[in-house]
Amino acid sequence: MGAQTQADGEVTSSMRNRFILTPFFLDEPMPGLESLGEEDWRLNLPSITIPAARKEPSTVERQHRMSQIHRRLADAVKKALDAGERPVSVAGDCCTAIPVLAGLQRAGVSPLLVWFDAHGDFNTWQTTPSGFLGGMPLAMLTGRGDMTLCEAVGLQAFPDERVLLVGARDLDPGEITNLEGSEVVQLPKVKKFTRYRLPTGPIWVHFDTDVLRLSDAPAMNYPAKGGPSLKELRKAFDRLAGSGRLAAVSMSTWNPELDSDGASREVCMDLLGRLLS
Repeated sequence: MGAQTQADGEVTSSMRNRFILTPFFLDEPMPGLESLGEEDWRLNLPSITIPAARKEPSTVERQHRMSQIHRRLADAVKKALDAGERPVSVAGDCCTAIPVLAGLQRAGVSPLLVWFDAHGDFNTWQTTPSGFLGGMPLAMLTGRGDMTLCEAVGLQAFPDERVLLVGARDLDPGEITNLEGSEVVQLPKVKKFTRYRLPTGPIWVHFDTDVLRLSDAPAMNYPAKGGPSLKELRKAFDRLAGSGRLAAVSMSTWNPELDSDGASREVCMDLLGRLLS
């Protein structure tokens, strides 16, 4: 039996998982992810026109193409929740968390967001040293910086105090300033999460796989030294799975092109399965 939600979005029973696969990194196709999909997974694969010249796209062009991908993902999340299912988004970057939240909001679900990531993803155009959009989505979710992607899916700014940033250890200077000026709860050590008292209500977990140690999952685009042990992550995920309150999960994956032996895929998918068990 699928889960039902009350008017306030509270999860009231166990939910069937609905996997939604978006094989893109920002606006660039990632065909290496498509093999993850199983028969009952929904594939979010819109036709995106990439210029033949392969020149670096402008930010406007890139966000336009990303928004096409995101609108379909937000619709799929809402559809899953309306059917009493738990949406599980699997995609190549963290910006896809934006449409996941938009879908949750459309379905009337107001979750606690537990964001596992080696990075803060809390830059804006004023603080980013690289200009990388993938370093901004958590800031965007909370109403900071460029709102183009949020507006494209009708996202309302998410309250800082409903965000737990767990495992972040590689932060830019301006990002640190942004976080210090926010009410986001920072738990740099994953083992501290297991002792943190979680607020009531439904939970949405975002799992950026680069939170892992490189020795456990090396196929990452933006590797960061250090990180939690697999034992610590498993304990954290077991706690979340055992809460009975998971309304949604999103995962930003490893890079399949760097994963020649499949080791990163195995570790990350095992952790995802543990979270959903």
